[in-house]
Amino acid sequence: QVQLQESGGGSVQVGGSLRLSCHASGVTYSRTCLGWFRQAPGKEREAVATKLHGGATVYYSNAVKGRFTINQDSTKNPDFYLQMNRLKRDDSAIYYCAAADASDGYCFTPEPYDWHYGDRGTQVTVSS
Repeated sequence: QVQLQESGGGSVQVGGSLRLSCHASGVTYSRTCLGWFRQAPGKEREAVATKLHGGATVYYSNAVKGRFTINQDSTKNPDFYLQMNRLKRDDSAIYYCAAADASDGYCFTPEPYDWHYGDRGTQVTVSS
C-alpha cells in the first residue's frame, strides 16, 4: 500500500524559500512518477512539478518554472523534495506529494496518470 507523508511547509515572506519533503513507502511500481500538487482555497488541485523516480524526466507548471525544483537525494528510495525559491503570494496553498504508476510512460506530463496523494498535505503561506 502506497503511503506518502509531506513535511516542510510553513510561513514565509515573499521572496523567501522553503523545502518540502515527501517520505514515500510501499511504492512497488516498476516505474514510478513522483509529483507535487497544490490546492489553494476555492481552487482546484493543480500539478506543480513531477519527475520520473530515478530518472531525468521532469515537468514544471508555468507558474513555478525557474523557481521550484523537484529532486531526490537518492534513487534507492522514492523519497523526494520540492525546493521552492522566490516564493510569491500566489504560491500559498496546501501542497501534496503524490506517486503514480508510470509503467506505460515516462512521466513527461502529469495528466495521463492516476495519482495516489498524501493524506494531509503541508501548508505553505507566503505573505508580504
